[in-house]
Amino acid sequence: MRRLFCSSSVARHDNPLGLPRRTTAPSPTIPRRQSGLPKKRKIANVRRVVAVASGKGGVGKSTVAVNLAFALAMHNRRPRVGLLDLDLFGPSIPKLMGLERSGEPHLTDGGALVPLMNHGMPCMSMGFLLPSSAHASNEDTPVVWRGLMVQKAVQQLLFDVDWSGTISSSNEISERARETGLDILVVDLPPGTGDVPLTLGQLVEVDGSVIVSTPQDVSLSDVRRGVAMFRKVGIPITGLLLNQSLYTCPTCHTPHHIFGPPTRFREVASGMGVDVLGEMPVVPGVGEGGDKGVPFMLSGDGAEDGAEEWRKVMGGVAGKVWDVLRLDE
Repeated sequence: MRRLFCSSSVARHDNPLGLPRRTTAPSPTIPRRQSGLPKKRKIANVRRVVAVASGKGGVGKSTVAVNLAFALAMHNRRPRVGLLDLDLFGPSIPKLMGLERSGEPHLTDGGALVPLMNHGMPCMSMGFLLPSSAHASNEDTPVVWRGLMVQKAVQQLLFDVDWSGTISSSNEISERARETGLDILVVDLPPGTGDVPLTLGQLVEVDGSVIVSTPQDVSLSDVRRGVAMFRKVGIPITGLLLNQSLYTCPTCHTPHHIFGPPTRFREVASGMGVDVLGEMPVVPGVGEGGDKGVPFMLSGDGAEDGAEEWRKVMGGVAGKVWDVLRLDE
């Protein structure tokens, strides 16, 4: 099947991703009258949903989302974990997962999107759906949409993706995966408090969220707004994660708080009554791995200063998220 995707506002508002008409029940929509908000529901074939958000862009949120997903997958219970990139205007998951040139995803017989796979993890992103031109890859293709189309595209990415199976290199679906689906879906949200997190909070039963920040006050002020919004739409906040907390000099092995001390971050978290999940050090290999499409949690490089500590902190964050999800129930 072929989609009829269009990246401009001329595309149909009720089907911006150009998906075939579903033969199953339609996805929920948000009524224009505020008196008739829909009831939140589960995503099909997904037991738990964890959102990774930030008030401000450029704090490493997408990198955290990808590595958190793999840290959760490494839990001793070996849960089935997937990634959903809801950053429509600046999708990062294709690059971070090494799938930026993977082409468009397949469709099921019912017209649902089949997630792409790398490093053993299924993922879906707007970046997989953007058309490419003869002169450039789809990395240069902008999405020029207004609010209604953004909301509908988010609804389609939430409810028109088939998480029931895992695609192998031969494009065959594992029968065991088809029967069980995902234990955890990690959702990478765009920064800010716009249409995307609002749509997620209104339509989906979200089980937890991690809000990423850096130590600067300009980032923390946006964190407070993000926490307030999540509480307003009923998204439970698992905790805050401080990224780029400190840098350890490779020659003198002395830690430096190059973006400011974490004191203010801890005060903000305490004042809002939100737990601090961890404080991530600055490790150059994290960014280098992301550029290569290899998440740092999967990298065997432990010689770099701070690498072992970084993975330890991320593993601890995943452990705290796991405890909140209560998958044993």
